[in-house]
Amino acid sequence: MNNWPKSNDVLGCVNRGNTIESGLCTLCRADCQGKCETFLSSLRGREKLYPRDFGLVTAGSGNTTHVGVSYNSLRIQGLNYGATGSTSADQDLLFTDVSLETSFGTKEKTKCKVPFMTGALGSTFIAAKYWDSFAAGCALVGAPIVVGENVVGVDREAELKNGRITKAPELERRIDTYMRYYDGYGAIIVQLNVEDTRNGVAEYVAEKYGDKVIIELKWGQGAKNIGGEIEVTSLDYALFLKKRGYLVDPDPEKQEVQDGYKAGAVKHFARHSRLGYTDLSSYEQVRDDFMNAVKYLRELGFKRISLKTGSYGMEALAMAIKFASEAELELLTMDGSGGGTGMSPWNMMESWGVPSILLHAKAHEYASRLAASGQRVVDMSFAGGFAKESNIFKALAMGAPFTKMICMGRAMMIPGFLGSNIEGVLNPERRQAVNGNWDKLPASVSQYGATAEEIFACYQDVQKVVGKDEMKNVPLGAVGIWCLVDKLSAGLQQLLAGARKFDLNQISRNDIASGNRETAAETGIPFITDVMDETAKKILDM
Repeated sequence: MNNWPKSNDVLGCVNRGNTIESGLCTLCRADCQGKCETFLSSLRGREKLYPRDFGLVTAGSGNTTHVGVSYNSLRIQGLNYGATGSTSADQDLLFTDVSLETSFGTKEKTKCKVPFMTGALGSTFIAAKYWDSFAAGCALVGAPIVVGENVVGVDREAELKNGRITKAPELERRIDTYMRYYDGYGAIIVQLNVEDTRNGVAEYVAEKYGDKVIIELKWGQGAKNIGGEIEVTSLDYALFLKKRGYLVDPDPEKQEVQDGYKAGAVKHFARHSRLGYTDLSSYEQVRDDFMNAVKYLRELGFKRISLKTGSYGMEALAMAIKFASEAELELLTMDGSGGGTGMSPWNMMESWGVPSILLHAKAHEYASRLAASGQRVVDMSFAGGFAKESNIFKALAMGAPFTKMICMGRAMMIPGFLGSNIEGVLNPERRQAVNGNWDKLPASVSQYGATAEEIFACYQDVQKVVGKDEMKNVPLGAVGIWCLVDKLSAGLQQLLAGARKFDLNQISRNDIASGNRETAAETGIPFITDVMDETAKKILDM
């Protein structure tokens, strides 16, 4: 494991647990009292871009030595002249003039206010608990959110008849919550895995919501190379899931397991999804099955279809890009190893798959190969361990011009946890309803104030959008998401302005450089002193 710093004295950030490249802890807790960079950014927005205690301090970067191949080993380029992408007549520009609006899709464009989206928030209970914050927050900032796999299958209130859904209250709650604040930017994406396909999720969504929803086929994720899991502690619930058709381990129907449960030895049951394509043995068969699935979804009425894949390797990556492009899908999300999880086997996460930077570099290579042959390439989203605006910039540049979005899982969930905990303290009568975990505000929060208006730097921005009367219905977790996106957006605008790119769509691979020769060799991004070296020599020789 890389030994990333656990604290940043300049920003006043401290991690509770072991840190990873994104700046998050390896284990992110919903009850955490702070205070990593993402935690504080969820309160203070763009304020957390800058060193603390202005007027008393100076600060200097120590991040000048890059070892190994990672996004941290890329450097962001800057220019001292120009304004690419600007529509200003006088070209007297500020970083706030940078446009972050983007879109993805073929015939049906999906507009987004920012190039951020969530990872798939599925049947893990933490996703259900804090969904109101996640959905309302993403809708308000104009970012897509993904309803992950198995949401219907684990819902005890969902009803199936002849193996098909006839009632799905949790799925409906998730979609309807997002749509409450949806204003034409962003999207609600509903994911399908093997069980969801068997249960008729696509048919149910098509009939009830039509083309308001993007439907997403699921091949995998960066956290694991098996199906999704959740953990349950109730024998009765485990039996219910077994009857729903899931693999439940240990088997709750076995007498010895039930005896172990009654004795207190068996305390948990893991529910697993089926593996996809186990009946296929060649990429030609995968292509035929995939194309038939897309054709069927279009016949149901879905105008927008996407694909999510994991870090399987080069063959699967090529199939994903080629098949998604041929099928004219709206978006392909590629999740590298280093991505997050609600529940995946830990040593599997640590050991399997292609690290994000390598997967994304090859994705650009393969996409460029398709484009060079005259084929349209599917719009892409990169996922796998993103939480800072600097690495978001690098990933967008790495995949340019094909990458339109950056997908974040855990980073976009932290403000939901944090805001809910604060709301539970400020409104004790709502603590249980919002799944608050605190009895009082910790010092990491109370240092900013004692009311929501004082604590959240962007509270008034949200209120301006929804109105004072509606503000009481907006979860504070959603306000936290607004604050985090405010920080990421302002930081991204600054980096783009420094590269003299005033429209997000103008970002290119020329805007990044490799900090070591190994990274240059693996990614195709030139070493930093090789970039424009010939131009520099021409200037000297003039």
